[in-house]
Amino acid sequence: MRAWLLGLFLIWGACGGHPPQPTRGVVEADLGSWKYRRYQNVLDIEVWVEGNKAEAYTASYIDEAAEKRARCCDDKDVVNVFVTRYAKDDGVLRETVKLARRLAAEGGYQVEETKIKGARALAINGHGESWVMWPAKKHVIKVGGRGRENVPDAMVASYVERYPSVLPGGALEGPLPPGPEEKGKPKDEYDPNAPKPDLEKYDPKKTKLPDKKKDQ
Repeated sequence: MRAWLLGLFLIWGACGGHPPQPTRGVVEADLGSWKYRRYQNVLDIEVWVEGNKAEAYTASYIDEAAEKRARCCDDKDVVNVFVTRYAKDDGVLRETVKLARRLAAEGGYQVEETKIKGARALAINGHGESWVMWPAKKHVIKVGGRGRENVPDAMVASYVERYPSVLPGGALEGPLPPGPEEKGKPKDEYDPNAPKPDLEKYDPKKTKLPDKKKDQ
């Protein structure tokens, strides 16, 4: 069995592919010096997308060195991972960016775009917490914890491999990503018998709009 698993890992490495996404969302195994200790399926969805059913999974990891101390463990010795899985991809990116902008507008939170192991993500710090969050296809991943001043890059990298980020550059300042209602919104068809004026390009010095009172 071990030989079969080793062969599978070698194939992933040779092909340059990503390891598979865990069935229960989170990696239920040690990740380097971070020792896996707890799994939980939760109902609290932080990034809520209307009309898109979701389920959240969490895992906790403890720093190996801290676990060996006589007194273990403080909040700073623990990293938590939240993985939210959606039924479809529609709206996930948009709502993640909206949440990040709300946090950035609140007092006490600092939200910045960052890159970790080549993946775009959002660094969120404040109120005694430190997190890295990013949207992936049909998922939102959040890594960090309370009592921490930073998030280990190695932990983020482990999840980025399984859930590649789809966060665009300039997400905090640029236009909001389109939502489902905008993607599927039908365009008005041109009617030569009743053309609609383009009011955004309307120049009152060159064109006079019909008087509604006269038409009536």
